[in-house]
Amino acid sequence: MEFDDPAGMLRVCIERLGEQVGREFAALARPGFRLLRPTNDAPATGRSRLGGLALLEPGTPWPELDGVPLSLHAVLDTDALADRLGEQLPTRPGLLNFFYLDPELPYEEYAKLDASRPEACRVIPADAARAIETGAPEPARSYPATPVHAAGSTMLPDCWDVVDDDVTFDAEEHWGAASLILTELGDFDGNTAGDHCAFGWPDTSYTLAVTRRDEDGPAIHLLQLAEDVALDWGWGDAGTIYFTIPVRAFAAGDFGRAEARVQCC
Repeated sequence: MEFDDPAGMLRVCIERLGEQVGREFAALARPGFRLLRPTNDAPATGRSRLGGLALLEPGTPWPELDGVPLSLHAVLDTDALADRLGEQLPTRPGLLNFFYLDPELPYEEYAKLDASRPEACRVIPADAARAIETGAPEPARSYPATPVHAAGSTMLPDCWDVVDDDVTFDAEEHWGAASLILTELGDFDGNTAGDHCAFGWPDTSYTLAVTRRDEDGPAIHLLQLAEDVALDWGWGDAGTIYFTIPVRAFAAGDFGRAEARVQCC
């Protein structure tokens, strides 16, 4: 769920959930961005883009899985996002390049690979001052370079990314925290299904949480990429891919621990 106005978000949470639970739920909010096609009034945000060439530091090897190169899907210019993210961007990684095993590889080649392995995705940071455009080696696909405008918003987790310890609920009335959120906020049309988004919380409308948790809490959501006809990409029927990273790894700038998950109907 997303809101343009944090105060309005808190008001809705309290109106729907009550004073205590509303504030508990609102405390889970994170700043995020919808990644939109630029307009005259909303220009491209830094060097952020979908598709196109990778922006890597000289000498950075192109990521691969068992000798098969991954495809570059997006670049986020975190320097251009830093003012809004504030303390939630603990390091300054510069440019983040997002790679994933292309599902459109020839079937014979794709069938030999285990797309569930962590190496099927890679997030590679690059110093913006040193990064150079780097083309994909065959047979990785290159998608059309599409600049994006990062429209800031305040995002809340949807019901499937809420666990019972997050908010107070009546166990006699609800089977869990997810039931409470689904019941009281289920008709609120504020989710990000079908959109490209960065940071904040992912949309998990297929009843499967993508935000893994560990002792440090829910992982950091880096990027959500939905099916995009113009870019000729997709991950199954109405599929979406989500890149996340554990809190501690994000704080240390260890993007080698980022992972990707795909959801589809």
